[in-house]
Order: sequence, then structure tokens, then C-alpha cells
Amino acid sequence: MRPAVVAFLLCAAAGCSSAPRPVAGARPDPGAAVSTGLDAGSVYGSLGLLVGGPALPFVATVRYFADAAPDSTLALFALSLANHALTFQRDGSGFAAQYRVDVVFRGDSGAMRQFATDETVRVRTLQETNRSDESVIYQQFIAVRPGLYHVDVTVRDRNGTAVSHAQRADTAPRLAGQGMSAPLAVYQGPGRTRLADVPKLLANPRAAVSYGADSLRFYVEAYGMPRGARLAARALDQAGHEVWHDTVALTGTDSVASTLAVLRPGDVPVGQGRFEVSLVGAGAAGAAGARSTPFLVSFSEQWAITSYDQMISLLRYFERQDWVEKLRHAPPEQRPAVWREFYTATDPTPATPENEALEAYFRRIQIANQRFREAGDPGWLTDRGEVYVTLGDADDVFDFNTDASRAGVRGIRWTYNSLRLTLFFQDQNGFGRYRLTPLSRAEFQRAAAQVRRRQ
Repeated sequence: MRPAVVAFLLCAAAGCSSAPRPVAGARPDPGAAVSTGLDAGSVYGSLGLLVGGPALPFVATVRYFADAAPDSTLALFALSLANHALTFQRDGSGFAAQYRVDVVFRGDSGAMRQFATDETVRVRTLQETNRSDESVIYQQFIAVRPGLYHVDVTVRDRNGTAVSHAQRADTAPRLAGQGMSAPLAVYQGPGRTRLADVPKLLANPRAAVSYGADSLRFYVEAYGMPRGARLAARALDQAGHEVWHDTVALTGTDSVASTLAVLRPGDVPVGQGRFEVSLVGAGAAGAAGARSTPFLVSFSEQWAITSYDQMISLLRYFERQDWVEKLRHAPPEQRPAVWREFYTATDPTPATPENEALEAYFRRIQIANQRFREAGDPGWLTDRGEVYVTLGDADDVFDFNTDASRAGVRGIRWTYNSLRLTLFFQDQNGFGRYRLTPLSRAEFQRAAAQVRRRQ
């Protein structure tokens, strides 16, 4: 096993930028997959990544490169998680969390390779312990024989009880001779020029980038290629349409050459995509073939919404409707820039990577979906969901259905003391569909306008 472990705070080490990383009237599209769109794990899973459960969420990937020995392949395991998934304790003038990563490659032939390491994350402030973005990256290289493996990953919080596990079948290819590695999404690093070395890279385990904010970088190695060889690179959207292309030069030696392809903000639209490279020139397909990898352009690592129109629909209750209108009417070529302006203008705490106002808003949508689902309608599309997402929890809730003295009355009363607001929801048909009374609807709209004027 090669002694190459990296585990640290991403933005502190890599210098990355801050993450991100409708109109009244028309009802949102009920087909908007809110529960899936807000579940980033399901989106990363659809990209073929290893995804840990809710107890300790993580996302991990495995990629392969040629090794110095012809019967060996160099596997890179890279994992990312957020600070808030770990239990931090006071450590001197700051805070520290410990976690353990166990990875096992079990081959069908009985061969097994594994490693386990304990890591520590240190931060200076309590605020940093609550970061919900991809704030910690762990990676390690290990030499394995080419073949089929079952990769098992377990991550444990050493200061708490949280444990998450993920597994998948994977094939370590034989890369001896002439060929190419699959593209690897990276944050930084020059790679290598000798097969005996470990590539110097900081992987992007999620192969994800924030819409309109950061560049996507893909590292590719080529083996046994003629000097001066170039690669044709292109990006495809979810429908398979080419949205970006370029040619990039390979640099290095005859045994191993590499390149870094960079897709700038705005080069690719929001959503899932695929990055593909192939050797330029006659006989390219026979020599190396095309290699590809999926990627994700989203609005945030926490809410992996992969459609611009869906995002606009989800923001229909957001306080800053002036900015939502700008997003709605932005021409496609200006959307990345307008989104960045929106993100900055609505961020109450610019010093942090997250936009706390948006994070709180989408948490309320998730809670509304859990509490207020009615007759097949997602909770956020119900009247109670609309009020909750807009105003938050009521100070007092009274369910008339539980009052024996009011037999036949099917309704719920919500009271917001600070707004001097009392709302009544009625179930007129007895099917559990609660609607604001006309007077309460008018009072709610007044209160919502009052709240938005404060922003």
C-alpha cells in the first residue's frame, strides 16, 4: 500500500471560493421532484458514487490509474463529508472532530486489499463546526490487481455513535501498455510524470460544481502515447447534447502523460452531465477509445436540484421575490451570472460558504413535505405548507377535530404572536385537505408582505 493519505479542510487547503457552490398566482408544478431534488444523496447515487446514509452522510468515488508494475493498477479512493456530520469537541482555542475510514477491496478471486485510518479535523470557531458544505476531503491511493471487486466503505464518528456504510461492485482495469485513464474531477494538483510516483492531486469526490460559481477540472492520464498527442474533450448535458468542446495537449513522458481540462463557470448548464475525452487523430478509437465520467452542476451541495426551472418553482415562497423575478426572466446565457448575484444579494452572512437564508428556506420545504402531505399533494404545495415555508412554525396550534365540544367542525387554527396573526384552515369535505378560509388567506398575504418588507 502506498503511504498517500490526504484528509483536511478543503477550502482552507485548496483556496476554493465560497460555495453555492414564483410569481404569485400560478401554482408550482406538482411534478417537481422536491423530495428527490432536495435529497442530494439520491442524485450522487445516480452518478454511480458511493453514498453514506443519513447517520453520517458522505460521498465517495474510486478511480484507477496505471501502476509501475504491469500486473498492478493504482486505485484512488476519495471521500468527502461536511463538518456538521461530525461531533466536535473543544480543543485548546478551537474545536476538533475525529473520524475513521475503513475501505476494503474484495476480489471475486479471493484477493483482498484494505486500509483503515483515523483522521482529525480541526477548526477555529464554533461556526465552522456547523458547515454543511463539502468541507472535509479524505483520499488515499492503494495498489490492486486488475479485476472485479466489491468495494466496502465504513465511516465512523470517533466522538459520537454515528456510523455509515456504502458498497458497490467495481472493476479495476488493466492499464499496462497503451491507453487512458477515465477522467477524474479534481480541485487542484499537477499529477505526475513517472508511473513510480503517486499523482499529486486533490480530488473532487462528488464531481460537482456550484452553478455559475466555480470551474470544473478534469485530470486525465495517457500511457504509451506519441509525443505531441492531443485529446478531444467535450461535455454533454443530460439529454446527450454537446454543450462544450475543446482540444487539450498531453504533457509528460512516453510512459505517462497527462492533461487538465477546465470548464469555466457558465460553460455547462445546471444538471447532470458527462465529460468525455478521446485521442485526436487516425486510429484513436483503436488506440485508446473514449473515456468518460459523470458530473453534476447544481445550486448547492446540500440541495442537489438539477433543473433551473425547478429551482424557480421551488423559490415561489422565498422572501426576495424581486430577485426571483430576475432569475425567472434572465436569458439562458446570463443565468449563471444572475444566479451568483442572487446568491450574494440574499446571503445574510457573506463570511460563510453557505447562504443561511436559502438553507433555512429549503429546510422548511423538507419539513413541510413531512408534515403536511395531503391526498397525494407534496406538503409544500398545500396551504399549510405554504404558510409554514413562508412564516415558519406557529406559536400556537389548535386542532378543532380534537375538541369534543365542537363536533362536526373540522379545522385547525394557527397563531403567530409577533405578527398578530390568526389563521384558520378548514377541511370542508372531510378528506383531510385543509384550506385557508378566504379571510385568513387575505390576512396571510398581508403578513407575508410584511415579512418580505423586512428583508
